[in-house]
Amino acid sequence: MFRDRADAGRELAEQLKRRLGDEDVVVLGLPRGGVPVAFEVARELDVPLDVIVVRKLGVPYQPELGMGAIGEDGVRVLNHEVLALARVGEEEVAAVERSERAELERRATRFRSGLPHTPLVGRTAVVVDDGIATGSTARAACQVARAHGASRVILAVPVAPRPSLGLLAEVADEVVCLATPEPFYAVGQFYRDFSQTSDEEVVELLERAATRTVAPPVAVGVDPPVRDEDVVVQTGAVRLVGHLTIPEECTGLVVFAHGSGSSRHSPRNRFVAAVLNSAGLGTLLFDLLTPEEEFDRAAVFDIELLADRLRAVTQWLEAQPEAMGLRIGYFGASTGAGAALWAAAQPNSSIAAVVSRGGRPDLAGPKLDQVRAPTLLIVGGHDEVVLELNRQAQMQLRCESQLAVVPGATHLFEEPGALEEVSRLAGDWLLSRLAPTEEAVG
Repeated sequence: MFRDRADAGRELAEQLKRRLGDEDVVVLGLPRGGVPVAFEVARELDVPLDVIVVRKLGVPYQPELGMGAIGEDGVRVLNHEVLALARVGEEEVAAVERSERAELERRATRFRSGLPHTPLVGRTAVVVDDGIATGSTARAACQVARAHGASRVILAVPVAPRPSLGLLAEVADEVVCLATPEPFYAVGQFYRDFSQTSDEEVVELLERAATRTVAPPVAVGVDPPVRDEDVVVQTGAVRLVGHLTIPEECTGLVVFAHGSGSSRHSPRNRFVAAVLNSAGLGTLLFDLLTPEEEFDRAAVFDIELLADRLRAVTQWLEAQPEAMGLRIGYFGASTGAGAALWAAAQPNSSIAAVVSRGGRPDLAGPKLDQVRAPTLLIVGGHDEVVLELNRQAQMQLRCESQLAVVPGATHLFEEPGALEEVSRLAGDWLLSRLAPTEEAVG
């Protein structure tokens, strides 16, 4: 009997520690109930946590009979034996997949809330659930993890009936289960607290895990910030939520424009913001879109809309007492970089510097030659498509500009030391251009 899912996760982690050694591990929680278990496993093992969202493909006239499963990024696993016996054609499979994929993408977007998908290629995927009854979802998750490129798949659960584990050994390289009690009626009978896990709890746990994996530096002996709080900016009928940090003796301010579907909770931007804060720069991380708009792909790529929101937030920041007289810069990621350059190109813009991280400056196309703020474009050396787009965009800029390539880094700068290099480059660029002028000091 487990106290709750967190208790089960800690016990499961102890078993996994003895089996994993120095493998490159990613823990994948099955939402919703598997995520609290997986969170404790990932924390104890000190490895990344992600969700694995799968949907069963049911035979059209008998949906409870699975003919396959789908995962993110177009992954599809089919049971050809069932397809043949049920006489299901490719068109029927495609119709079922279209319906299920829409729901899968909705759930993945909701759960991650802007956090990036963790690559599995060449890594050990530990698929975690709070327990197994029939095992159909866990089976699909293992198949999808392998289709995503995992070199080894381990299924780890606190409790399951023994017959189900035997079947799951066909799709997992190893199955770890703490208990196989008999009789087995339902997973919940083995938990004192088996209350339902909400979508909000899944989102919170993933954000906590991401922030912990990409831990901001801790400044020792630094005075607490003057302001460090959540804020709300009203622009028209829309309320935008953000987080404002202004350190003691602040020398400039940086507004973060996040990428497609991302939010103020972006662990990578929070890491960079923490570095800037320790160097004496204030930061404002805010959501360019409302929660409802995040599911609208048209809004996500509406650069003019995002730029208007960014300008409205900048005007709000300029009116804050602590910001009076301070220069402001933009830090944009992905599509947010296009919005930052578009906003900085406006005739009345007072933006003193722009930094793009893995950005899409090309999306500001018609405005690029109007940008006056010194602009730094940071791109990963292995992010070849985006690197070429940045080279072409830089040729259109008429302001001071520099293209900095981080060797060996991919689009999300997940490689060891890559995000630290981004922070160093951004910090040097922004500090030199946001520093108070002699006139302002006088």
